[in-house]
Amino acid sequence: MAAPSPALLDAMRRIDALLRAGDFRAARERLAALVQEHPDFVEALRLLAGVAQALGDPEDAERLLRRAVALDPGWAPSVAALGELLLAWGRAEEAEPLLRRAAPRYPRAALVLARHCNDTQRPAEAYAVAAPLCAAGPPDAELAAQHVAAAAALGRLGEALAVHRRRAEEAPDDAAAAEALAIALDAAQQPAEAARLAGQALARGRRCAALHQVQARSLVAQGEYARAEEALRACLRLEPRRVEAHDHLARLVWMRSGDAAQATAALDEALRAFPDDDALRAAKAAILQGAGDPRGAYACLAGRAARPQAPPALLVRAGLAALDFDPALALPLAERALRLAPAHAAARSLLAAALLGAGDARAALPHCEALRAAAPDDQYLIALQATAWRLLGDARYRELYDYERLVLPQRLEAPAPWTDLAAFLADLRRSLERLHDPHGHPLLFQSLRHGTETTADLARSDDPALRALFRAFDAPIRRYLEHIGRGDDPLRRRNRGGYRINGSWSVRLRRAGYHASHVHPRGWISSACYVALPGDLDPRGEEGSLGFGAPGILTRPALPAEYRVRPAPGMLVLFPSYLWHGTAPFASDEARLTVAFDVVPAP
Repeated sequence: MAAPSPALLDAMRRIDALLRAGDFRAARERLAALVQEHPDFVEALRLLAGVAQALGDPEDAERLLRRAVALDPGWAPSVAALGELLLAWGRAEEAEPLLRRAAPRYPRAALVLARHCNDTQRPAEAYAVAAPLCAAGPPDAELAAQHVAAAAALGRLGEALAVHRRRAEEAPDDAAAAEALAIALDAAQQPAEAARLAGQALARGRRCAALHQVQARSLVAQGEYARAEEALRACLRLEPRRVEAHDHLARLVWMRSGDAAQATAALDEALRAFPDDDALRAAKAAILQGAGDPRGAYACLAGRAARPQAPPALLVRAGLAALDFDPALALPLAERALRLAPAHAAARSLLAAALLGAGDARAALPHCEALRAAAPDDQYLIALQATAWRLLGDARYRELYDYERLVLPQRLEAPAPWTDLAAFLADLRRSLERLHDPHGHPLLFQSLRHGTETTADLARSDDPALRALFRAFDAPIRRYLEHIGRGDDPLRRRNRGGYRINGSWSVRLRRAGYHASHVHPRGWISSACYVALPGDLDPRGEEGSLGFGAPGILTRPALPAEYRVRPAPGMLVLFPSYLWHGTAPFASDEARLTVAFDVVPAP
């Protein structure tokens, strides 16, 4: 692309100021006039396409971007923008080649492609895209985050951490290198060092929203919630439309207040400044739904979703809210999204769930099969297909939901240096209770009700009792792998004899507390380990029990739990992550304290 003239550069600076201020309509007018005067100016075409997309006109955006790419096929920003637009509309088969073409020369393309590969559970491809750019020089913070996420999924987090540490040591004054290392340290459960690095870079005058966000994540992991909230507010002062930071801030405020209005106050402020920003509106809806108000979430999006040009992602978000209280309302939203983007996996998943809720399991089944073919290890999709089979009376359901064979309770052995299990559990309980906020509220987007959940990965804790607990889990996990054996079904075909822990947490439920039925989409084998239980539970009743089989979505007819395990202190229950599972409420003033983790196959 030829260098623009000084007059063009001045015009572009003025347009950039309009874009930064969120005045897309004025920017569109200026850009349209500029393109009319300079029809071969591909950068103006690219920006005009971005404005068209922001104003809800993706067809015009695609037309403009294709024109820009035709004028200069080697201009990576236009190629990447077209790929990103197509990806947003569920046209991944068209988008991926464009993004791969631009990625080596344009970090934005690499970021979008790596994030897409991670989101679609293809971490090896995400790693292949991100790793070379991260090794070559300090990357964009978001690309570093995708590199680290892919490395963690592949069990190569140590390699990624070494890369970012080396880059930071080679360029000690480079804030971008410090930022990338802080992200890697945060993922590697080294939050104190991550927060220190981020703080040092910020103290040197680095004005970077991503750096504030990394600092906040690390502070949350250390339980410094007030400082984390300050960091997130600083982040949003720099980038008020940064959706991920809004999400983290809402979660923190909710933990402190349990008040959805307070949790979404910053989002409301941003929406007053940027009322046409669908991503911000969808983020607010997600927070409301996570706080238990799906009707409010739907109302937040209904007007925007009613527009003829509403994008598939917005239709899906509105449909997910409706799915929680009226699947028939979600059905047309899913159908519209899928018509607009036939390859949009989230739209197809929503459609399948809405059909199950509307009582048409037969129509849902082909969608389940298509989704499973594309993502065979997604545990939610396995559960969705199994639910369709159950509603249809299909014998294949019992092969997947064979509770007697696949749900295995085992009693833990006291780990060294403890010789008595009761004494170990008492020490473990004290360690866990220090991690639970006594005045906290349930985390957003979690299945628990009336209780608290820890935020740090317990498997990486330095606490002696917690370290001993995870040593004690090894033998039962290996017995479970031997117990299930090998085969062709979704559980056994991944059994190669090895495993690694992929996330661990503790839940403390209060009176009337329970887990709503759910699955763990990215797990393989899930668990419940009972540390302390109310002493007045009826040992023959359902109170506080672990139930399997009741779907976590509305179905017609409604499907009850089919199998229950009555817990006992020191019991570890292992089961496939695709099994719908939840707990029954209990009426006791004593807490129910558990540890849970997911297992995935060793790489």
